[in-house]
Amino acid sequence: MTPRRVSVPARDGLAISALEWPGPADIAPVLVLSGICRTALDAGAIAAHQGGRRRVVALDYIGHGESARAADPRRYRPEALIRDVMDAMAALHLHGVVLVGTSFGGLVAMAISVMRPAAITAAVLNDIGPRIEPVGREAVVDFIGTDPACASFEATLAWLRERHPPNPLLDEAGWRDFAARTYAEGEDGRWHPRWDIRIGQQAVGDAAGPPPDLWPFFGALATRPLMLVWGEESRLLGAATVAEMQRAQPAMHLVRLPGTGHAPTLREAPAAAALEAFIAGLP
Repeated sequence: MTPRRVSVPARDGLAISALEWPGPADIAPVLVLSGICRTALDAGAIAAHQGGRRRVVALDYIGHGESARAADPRRYRPEALIRDVMDAMAALHLHGVVLVGTSFGGLVAMAISVMRPAAITAAVLNDIGPRIEPVGREAVVDFIGTDPACASFEATLAWLRERHPPNPLLDEAGWRDFAARTYAEGEDGRWHPRWDIRIGQQAVGDAAGPPPDLWPFFGALATRPLMLVWGEESRLLGAATVAEMQRAQPAMHLVRLPGTGHAPTLREAPAAAALEAFIAGLP
């Protein structure tokens, strides 16, 4: 099923782009929020598994994918991106969603669960929790802020595989697809990130300031069906935090991906199957 590309204006006039796959209006839609260096393209597999059973919408944050770039990098601070998501949800009539949030997208889910509780019916947190390991945060900032500007796709693929955390569940075709969704060929013939590399410092780096206490935000999800996908080699989400999340919310469904770093693509067979089953069991 081919998605349509839609665009809504942010409060400052910048265009927020999204991909939308149609589905019934009388059942909770799926909203996919990517990581801070990912785009709406990552939602294609989720939409394919839904097969039109639910409407699926994936957003490009400002500075990502097909959304507008900001002149002032401070526009990429978390509070502005979260506001954009809530405004886009209102504009696109996304109410009572099943929110699938990877990394930064999961943080956005937790924030929305506090600021607009009725907006989320259920949530899937992909490799993110209320505590972010400092070493993982530093690695993410470094990765986001680097433009390899490789001369070919093959060089770009090699560059990505050398630096990206491990994912033994991705085969050669999977890595090629992942790289194609991460970088795009520019007018100069070189391959560049599908995001503004100034985002890192503003959204998750030092300019974003110290992260708040996110445990109350996580607790706000307690009244909803919740699933956590955890790459057991993740440098952002540690085992102690996962254990504490389980103690806080015993009903949370946990999917473990051994040998996998931050963040799972959700195209890995165990993650995809669990996600499809979780969503199928929702009203």
